[in-house]
Amino acid sequence: MTIRTVFMAALALVLQGCATTPTGRSQVMLVDERQMSDLGAQAFSQLRSGGRVSSDARQQRYVRCIADSLIAQLPDPWRGLPWEVEVFIDDTPNAFALPGGKVGVNTGMFVVAEDADQLAAVVGHELAHVMYRHGAERFSQQILAQTGLTVAAVAANAKAPENSQLILGALGAGAQIGVLLPFSRKHETEADLEGQRLMARAGFDPAAAVTLWQRMQQSGGGSGPTWMSTHPNPQGRINQLNQGLAAARPEFERAHAEGRLPSCRL
Repeated sequence: MTIRTVFMAALALVLQGCATTPTGRSQVMLVDERQMSDLGAQAFSQLRSGGRVSSDARQQRYVRCIADSLIAQLPDPWRGLPWEVEVFIDDTPNAFALPGGKVGVNTGMFVVAEDADQLAAVVGHELAHVMYRHGAERFSQQILAQTGLTVAAVAANAKAPENSQLILGALGAGAQIGVLLPFSRKHETEADLEGQRLMARAGFDPAAAVTLWQRMQQSGGGSGPTWMSTHPNPQGRINQLNQGLAAARPEFERAHAEGRLPSCRL
């Protein structure tokens, strides 16, 4: 296979799948929503079959109340997905939302998120990932990274066959740190700010997103050097969410004026 052949294949992939986020950022999409929804459904089914679904009806009602309030404020077509929500028995303070409309919250989140507003910040963040199609974008980035490395491998072999593995290994590290992780950090920032606006539209206090990450920082969650993490560091995240309050606060006030007053209690 020649360098030109591989390059043209990579270019064709890029041209086939272009999209934009709700805020206008360009995205490369090489997988469609149906494929991602199928993957999300499979993953959710596996988690459910693992025997870790909470049998605590209060926990389930609490999380579903929060999720339902947030989902009602999503734009179409996201609002109309067949959403399913589960609480999983896991001490790790984490939550997730999968393509196709699947939401999971670990019981460990109840320790860090003191109230419904703080938990809404977490769930809103995860719903924003789905709304922005971050999963499909990451999937596409992986495909492109592998295609790019194939091009590099052909070039490396052509110029110095005996050094090809060493060169390819270096390029692999470059792709990981220089391309894939920065995009992931961008995803997290987008999800933080969109999730904060979403929780505000649903009637949850957007300031609670700041409080949540202060508590995460105190508990050691999300620690690690920023340049080697897929998440912004906690203090950077707190600063961004503080700045985001200027846009989210009017949404919160409008929600309350229009009668959106979620009453979700554990």
